[in-house]
Amino acid sequence: MPGGRRGPSRQQLSRNSTSVGLSAPPITALITPEPVRHRRVPELPLDGSLLFEFLFFIYLLIALFVQYINIYKTVWWYPYSHPASSTSLNFHLIDYHLATFITVMLARRLVWTIILEATQTGPTSMVRYTVLIAARFILLTVCGWVLCWTLVNLFRSHSVLNLLFLGYPFGVYVPLCCFHQESRSQTLPTDCGYLDQEQLDGPLIKSKDFLTLLRENLKEQFNNPTSIPVHSCPLSPDLIRNEVECLKSDFNKRIKEVLFNSLFSAYYVAFLPLCFVKSTQYYDMRWSCEHLIMVWINAFVMLMSQLLPPKYCNLLHRSAAHLGKWQKLEHGSYSNAPQHVWSESTIWPQGVLVRHNRCLYKAVGPYNVAVPSDVSHARFYFLFHKPLRILNLLILIEGSVVLYQLYSLLRSEKWNHTLSLALILFCNYYVLFKLLRDRIVLGKAYAYPLNSFGIKSH
Repeated sequence: MPGGRRGPSRQQLSRNSTSVGLSAPPITALITPEPVRHRRVPELPLDGSLLFEFLFFIYLLIALFVQYINIYKTVWWYPYSHPASSTSLNFHLIDYHLATFITVMLARRLVWTIILEATQTGPTSMVRYTVLIAARFILLTVCGWVLCWTLVNLFRSHSVLNLLFLGYPFGVYVPLCCFHQESRSQTLPTDCGYLDQEQLDGPLIKSKDFLTLLRENLKEQFNNPTSIPVHSCPLSPDLIRNEVECLKSDFNKRIKEVLFNSLFSAYYVAFLPLCFVKSTQYYDMRWSCEHLIMVWINAFVMLMSQLLPPKYCNLLHRSAAHLGKWQKLEHGSYSNAPQHVWSESTIWPQGVLVRHNRCLYKAVGPYNVAVPSDVSHARFYFLFHKPLRILNLLILIEGSVVLYQLYSLLRSEKWNHTLSLALILFCNYYVLFKLLRDRIVLGKAYAYPLNSFGIKSH
């Protein structure tokens, strides 16, 4: 180990265990850390924002249709001597105003993405600019009018308790996301282009008023953060830690959007229709709840694969390689090995022993500039030092869902179970195919030795 082998500094160390490390020379005089080498990964195709939102909206509509089948199915195949129903669904029991309201809520991201895509094209003439403004106004007006029309009809035909379920996700989102903001001990660098300038004015974000926080959080729900920052391979320890802080903030925003939108989709697709079922209507509660869980898991995987693409995971992996990790050791261990006082301006090589806050730590990564006592740095390195960890996790989740649905399809005896599983599986195959494709390509790319062609050293 580089930190454990004997060198000229050993003669300068005191034999007393209480003074170990105080007289050791700087680590830069002992050994030079090996350069961090990054593998070049191929550019994998990623669905555009408009295409992804369209496919995601189609999947949610299919899942909503399946839930209505599970609730309002009939036994239409009975002979005419014992007629149960003349149609496959009890259409007269379906609340079409509720179905329209759910459809509009699910289409909110698609509508906003269409507006953003049309705006980013850039009008070339005054006529085109006027048409674009008129189209945006008409689209938003139609959506708002349909939403108000459905709400008025729902207020007329349902109780207040049922109507409270319509806006429950927003009531939960506002206190959780608007009042729970991270406090940062370090000021973020001004060269993080993917952070707003308002976030760089100070180390704390809690100084903003409620309306500003609410506007920013609602804006995040309509903006799809698919833009990926650029990794500059900083050589200064302060720049490396600042880059990690920026990436942590960006990653937390993406995870927050994934969690909220997946739960939002599952709530309006599979749970809200159950809240408006009449007490005299019978439906399979277990199967409907199982469908709710499946919709949430599939929406979670789809959003994760879109907002955390392989290129973004590779960026996090490169930053984690520069950050490094420290392993806390017990007191009394390595008492005869050279020990040094941790310095924030030093790049520590692998295997070196340092003391920080009266604790002994051992360097794990090839580069180590992380704060030994900072748990967030250790968590960042654990999550991203292996570039395929997130992708493998998504494949495991989606593969387990597909296998379970195939098993349920083989054991299904009811026509609505067979139809719902077949429709959902058709959508899951596409998601699993993209994940496996990325895993195969990236697995071969990361399996190349470091001295092969296409490797960059920093």
